[in-house]
Order: sequence, then structure tokens, then C-alpha cells
Amino acid sequence: MSLRIAVQMDPIDRINIAGDSSFALMLAAQQRGYSLYEYHVESLTLDEHDRLFAHAFPVTVQRVEGNHFTRGDEVRLDLGKDVDVVLMRQDPPFHMGYITATHLLERIGAETLVVNDPANVRNSPEKVMVLNYRRFMPPTLVTRSVEEVRRFMAKHGAVVVKPIHGNGGKAIFRIGESGENLTALFEVFNQTWPEPHMVQPFLPEVREGDKRIVLVDGEVAGAINRIPGEGEFRSNLAMGGSAQPTQLTEREAEICAALGPDLRRLGLTFVGIDVIGGRWLTEINVTSPTGIVAIDRFNGTDTAGMIWDAIARRVATMAGR
Repeated sequence: MSLRIAVQMDPIDRINIAGDSSFALMLAAQQRGYSLYEYHVESLTLDEHDRLFAHAFPVTVQRVEGNHFTRGDEVRLDLGKDVDVVLMRQDPPFHMGYITATHLLERIGAETLVVNDPANVRNSPEKVMVLNYRRFMPPTLVTRSVEEVRRFMAKHGAVVVKPIHGNGGKAIFRIGESGENLTALFEVFNQTWPEPHMVQPFLPEVREGDKRIVLVDGEVAGAINRIPGEGEFRSNLAMGGSAQPTQLTEREAEICAALGPDLRRLGLTFVGIDVIGGRWLTEINVTSPTGIVAIDRFNGTDTAGMIWDAIARRVATMAGR
């Protein structure tokens, strides 16, 4: 089956091809003979006939630093008729522009497969969906109240404060047991974000790594352990963390088994979950997960190929319904 793929992504000229998961997916699609287009979310237009268009570019890719893509002439794509798959890969943050794009893409769902499913991406922000699995999480508070955080700290000690729609490890703060600077930090958080914030106990185990586990159509594809850089407690690769090969613990396998059927049912084909200390589930990443390049480098696997196999199965199911 030859597929026509439109990739909704950040500017292709700015990506780091050495570790970018979107680029790896595009390379794998091209190797299968799939046609590729890239477009930016800002170009989406819903016309008076309820057709969704994007100003897109045919693109070919190659793993050559500084010369990694070639664009054709701009085309006006009807995303419901002209392509088989829309791959939604622009990075968070998860804001109203992102949410609006999911509403628009949801309108083509009867004609074109959108990965991940836009309605369930919208309903599953990384630090909100995970609350459905509290039995695997560290104690977690969601609040804008300093007083509530102080009550929480009286029980749990030092905490980590995160923007609930943050990404890439940005704006995550550790507050020591004394609570010094907590009030000032919450003033900044409350002025910056209208939503509540996530507060969790600081987990010392994070110094040994924060595991990223990738699930494809609900099945484990592989994992890496991300180690914080010198002087950091954040292990995100974007924040200077480093990747190491790893295996799943029994508890992590239990977490994946619990999540898998739900992810598959919701059309969340490519998902990355984060687990600290082999047992604490902290995030379920569904918007634009990463990590497959490092996983494949360590394990000799083809996670991008697994993702395209899962997508092809879903396209075939749509065609036969």
C-alpha cells in the first residue's frame, strides 16, 4: 500500500536530524515509497464548504546535516481528499492554537486518518491524562493555592512544581523542604499561566534517570533511561540529559499493560510515557512524543517502521469499513 502523508510540523529547516523523531518517521515513510508533504499548522483553512485545506510542500528527506530536505512547489492540499494520513507532529505547548487545530483536524476523520487521533490528543494533555492512573503515580496535587502546597509539603517534604501544560522539561522547579521562595514562585506561575499547576514530591531517584518508554498502538516498542546533566535534576534530552540503554522493571511492564488497551482504543498510536525510579508514572506524552532515534540506536530496532505498520493497519481498516 502506497500512502500519501501530510506532516503537520514545526519548520523542517530548524530540526535536529540527529535525534528528531519526526524526521525519523519521514525517512522511514519515504523508504516505504510513501509520498510526503510538510505544512505548518498556521496554514490550515476550513472553507465555506467545510473542506479543510493546508498550504503544503512536497518534500524529500535525507540524513545529511545541513542538506536534509528538498521542497517542491507549494500546493493547496484538501486534507480530506488529497492525503491518506495526517501526522500531527508540531511541538507543544498545548495552547488554544493547538486545541483549535485538533478541532479542525477532527472534521476530516471520516476521510483521512489523523495520528494521533485529534480529539483524544485534545482530551489527553500529558499531565492531565496521567491522573487517570493515579495508582501508578507519586502523590500529586493540582492547584493554584500556595496554602494547599504548604499542606502538601508538610506531609511530603521537598516538591517539584510544573506548569500543567509545559513541555520539554521547561519551567520545572524544585522547592526545598523549608518552602523558601514558594510564594514568589507561585506569584510568577499564577501570573504566567491561567490554569492550575502540578506539584509532586521531589523523587531523589530521578538522579538515576527518568525512563522514556515508547508504546506503539498500545504495545511496548522500547525504552531509554535519561540521566540528568551535571547540576540538573531535569533529565529531558532537550535540557542536557543523556540517554542510556535500559530494560523495563516488573512495575513498568505492569504500567504499560494497564495503559496499552486504552491507548489503542483512543487512537493514540505513538505515545511516550515517563517513569521515575522504575515505578512512578509521571507523564503520558501524546502530542509529539520523542525518543525513538535513541531507542533504535541502542536496541537495533525499527520503531518508526513499527509506527508505520500500525498506521497502515488503521488506514486499511478505514478503507474496509
